Amino acid sequence: MTPLPNLSRLPFSDDLGLGTRTGPGRSVNKDGTFNVRRVGVPVFRSYELYHSLITMGGFRFLGLLFLGFLVTNALFAAVYVGIGMDQFVRTGGNGPLDRMLDAFFFSAQTLTTVGYGHISPNSHLVSAVAALESLLGLLSFALATGLLYGRFSRPHAQMRFSRNGLVAPYRGITGFMFRFVNRRSNQLIEVEATVVFTFLEVESGLRRFVTLVLERSKINLFPTSWTVVHPIDEASPLHGLTDEDLRKARAEFIVLIKAFDDTFSQSIYQRTSYTAEEVLWGVRFRPMAAPGADGVLEMDVDLVDATETV
Repeated sequence: MTPLPNLSRLPFSDDLGLGTRTGPGRSVNKDGTFNVRRVGVPVFRSYELYHSLITMGGFRFLGLLFLGFLVTNALFAAVYVGIGMDQFVRTGGNGPLDRMLDAFFFSAQTLTTVGYGHISPNSHLVSAVAALESLLGLLSFALATGLLYGRFSRPHAQMRFSRNGLVAPYRGITGFMFRFVNRRSNQLIEVEATVVFTFLEVESGLRRFVTLVLERSKINLFPTSWTVVHPIDEASPLHGLTDEDLRKARAEFIVLIKAFDDTFSQSIYQRTSYTAEEVLWGVRFRPMAAPGADGVLEMDVDLVDATETV
């Protein structure tokens, strides 16, 4: 087996932010999340409530809003039933279910400030509770509207990365490469790529990080796809290494993409990684773009993973 590169000649950095003592798995997951579990924190963290509501899935968020609406109305309905439905002007029945339904729907009308008028309070106590519920409804709907706006207005990176990284021929030598494409129709400019090669140093048992020199680390326009290439020349930390070497060293290529979203006028980021098992050798990417019949360049996003044998 070819020995791993001598760390004394490499500009490695232990201050990447991931730490030198990592678990047996990858450092960064394919979806860009970090493979870190925090312990010693409380189950309920009020300081994470806004972050959780902004980042959770859409169906889960809507379901949580609907559940909160039902629970709030059920609690106020129980208060109205406890006060007594004889304190209301209503035309409903006197059975337990009728009273509970009338109280629930009165609560829903009060919370949403609809007020159909077929049931109304007939005492100061019920009016005071209804006024409190109206205030709560205004505040809660303002909060829900703000959260919805925050979710829709927050820029999201929707870049699709190739499933595998490649070690393929490149200008008379070889190079480590991967490619990605923007799945949205918005325009991204000033796109920057950073690739960090990390591996386990056998002697110390620590994980080392080396920022790879790229053929091109920044492009100004990004209308099609970008194949990011690290030339494996004599100065490369990958020089002389084989697939077996990378696997034994538990190597990983951590990718960070930064771009400026022209639609939101904000910078966006996306992360991913490739482990040694996800690097293919002896293949190259197939072209994704071809001119159409009308002369417009057509790019097939589904071909981002397409490879062919060299």
